[in-house]
Amino acid sequence: MSDRPARDIGGSRFVLATDLDGTFLGGSEEDRSTLYDWIEASRDSIGLIFVTGRDPKFIAELCDGGVPWPEYVVGDVGTTIAEVRGRELIPIDALEEDIAERWNDAGERVREALSDAPGLTLQPTDFRYRVSYDMNRDAFTRASAETVEEMGFDWICSDGKYFDVLPKGVSKGPSIKKLVAHLGIPPNKVLCAGDTLNDLSMLECGLPAVAVGGSEPALVERVEPLPHVYVARRAGAGGILEAIDALDLHDVPQKG
Repeated sequence: MSDRPARDIGGSRFVLATDLDGTFLGGSEEDRSTLYDWIEASRDSIGLIFVTGRDPKFIAELCDGGVPWPEYVVGDVGTTIAEVRGRELIPIDALEEDIAERWNDAGERVREALSDAPGLTLQPTDFRYRVSYDMNRDAFTRASAETVEEMGFDWICSDGKYFDVLPKGVSKGPSIKKLVAHLGIPPNKVLCAGDTLNDLSMLECGLPAVAVGGSEPALVERVEPLPHVYVARRAGAGGILEAIDALDLHDVPQKG
């Protein structure tokens, strides 16, 4: 990719806003290859946004390894909103200003408050507007969540093994909606895809959405009653293709 700004995807026929682990990176090798090749061959009509807890370094290494580059990224569980230029993620200041104000450089305060919390092991990555932990749910106690709430922040437990502390009101859902509005993308042309509870706000936010096959049961339980959310049978990339077809968002490749 060159250093030019991200391609304008506001006029795309269809935009995929997808989680990575278990979703865009999940499913069979055949389904992943089909989805990735189709996206690359259809860049004139398809836009791609990663909505993930992963950091920029991981995304760059992933795409250098053959996964399609997105035009935009909502990263760090919604606390980063950026466009892709070359191999770099460039934060969109107009969309991140409110996130930074809500966080107010709280990282050190959060780490100190949870330094002895049972069942939480601090992740080594120095995120800008969040603090993340590996969680042992057998040792974890509600007291940690209460501490976070008393400090005025939000928390998310996902996949039974991760605990994220986030600015109040900031998560994947609000951030992808801000980006979609900023880019002028018609909401009915977007598909949000996820598989764990840290995708819940994205799937609940009102944009067309899919919980791919094999999703965390607690996520499926929450989204099944929502009319705008499709619950797929096929896992990962296959579930994304299934939903695009079922919701008539774009023609999809047909198996021979």
